[in-house]
Amino acid sequence: MKLINRFKRITILWTKWSKPIYWIIGIGAIASMILMLYANSCIERSTKPYIYSNVHDVPYNSVGLLLGTNKLLRSGKPNQYFAYRIAATVELYKAGKVSNIVISGDNSTKGYNEPQDMKEALLAAGIPCERIYLDFAGFRTFDSVVRMNKIFGQSSFTIISQQFHNQRAIYIAKFFGLNASGYSAKDVDAYNGFKTQLREKFARVKVMLDLYFGKEPKFLGERIPIR
Repeated sequence: MKLINRFKRITILWTKWSKPIYWIIGIGAIASMILMLYANSCIERSTKPYIYSNVHDVPYNSVGLLLGTNKLLRSGKPNQYFAYRIAATVELYKAGKVSNIVISGDNSTKGYNEPQDMKEALLAAGIPCERIYLDFAGFRTFDSVVRMNKIFGQSSFTIISQQFHNQRAIYIAKFFGLNASGYSAKDVDAYNGFKTQLREKFARVKVMLDLYFGKEPKFLGERIPIR
């Protein structure tokens, strides 16, 4: 009997509050979608003049910022994002568009080292060791961009990644008054890039919130001069 009465009370409460709850969920979903569309449109529109796909059109900068990614996928297969960013960096360097390269990525655990893996790939492609600098605290794109200025002392640089990633990175740079341009590496096919593209939609909303609320990089540290 007690169980029946409890069930009745729950049913009454649900009947009373279900409609407001549905309204709140619906409004929240619509607001989230509007924010996502706004963030995507704003970032793409405002960064379009600063992104290049032809190496000959890229303005010269002393330093290029190569945004890190894992060498291998979880399946153990080669990561196309990694390979294409390395190829774009080599192309940019050999075209004389950058003289030095900062590789910024995640090295938060002992067995995971994006900057070192990318450095080895660049060395194998013929880029001199003394032209490569490593940033092991590029835990996020936000951190990588801000650290280029605060740690490496650069106010003008070329960002190297896929176009969608360059757009977000340049948006961050412009917010802080930095003169950043982007050279877009080849993108991966739609099948292999679906999850990354989906995450990017949420990442663009997050970066706008980070900038609005004055987010700081996870770690800064001592300055590293680039010769």
